Amino acid sequence: MTAEMSFTHLILQASWVVQLVMLLLLLISLASWTVIFRKRIALSHARRQADTFEDDFWSGVDLAALYTRVSRREDEAEGLEAVFLAGFQEFLRLRAQTGVDPESVVAGSQRAMRAALSRETDELELQLPVLATAASVSPYIGLFGTVWGIMNAFMGLGAAKTATLQQVAPGIAEALIATAIGLFAAIPAVIAYNRYSTEVDRLVNRYDTFAEEFSNILQRQAHSLRPRQPQAEVHGPA
Repeated sequence: MTAEMSFTHLILQASWVVQLVMLLLLLISLASWTVIFRKRIALSHARRQADTFEDDFWSGVDLAALYTRVSRREDEAEGLEAVFLAGFQEFLRLRAQTGVDPESVVAGSQRAMRAALSRETDELELQLPVLATAASVSPYIGLFGTVWGIMNAFMGLGAAKTATLQQVAPGIAEALIATAIGLFAAIPAVIAYNRYSTEVDRLVNRYDTFAEEFSNILQRQAHSLRPRQPQAEVHGPA
């Protein structure tokens, strides 16, 4: 490629509208890659945390001891730990009240776990809309720059007395660079969004399954602590 047709020369010689489009696409691409790396780290941490907590939970440890250990940690609970803390804390609070039947205790724990699950789902889905937006709008922004550049190229060609390919090629080439940058910003965002959305759905299903299993455990404990009804005395014949 000659110096006159190099990418740097074409970008510098492009109209200010096309240059603005290219700059906007580069900023979108930078934001997308920032989200991609941060989300990769966050989801990996969430999977490791879920694996560790489930190993502790199903190891046969006493739930009260596990609750005390998790609640006393300095860092804030997240993921399965947050769902567990919310459910067991509500379970202990309702069980300590007098006159509360076991069904109400379990129902309150389930509501607390659903609220915690909703918060954790929002945390997992955080910044995913950035990738979705970048994937959907980047090609159109690049196409706008291409259309604008080609329009200027043909307008300049119409004003010239002689029309040659050498005159119109640089304008078309600089316009097509905008489309290329738009695809460069959109394709990684599409791939990352689809992959991360699948991973988030798997984690949410994992949290939801744990909440159901934990609810069954709490239900058994609540019914095992129900006071027995006094049996009627049976008198023999006089």
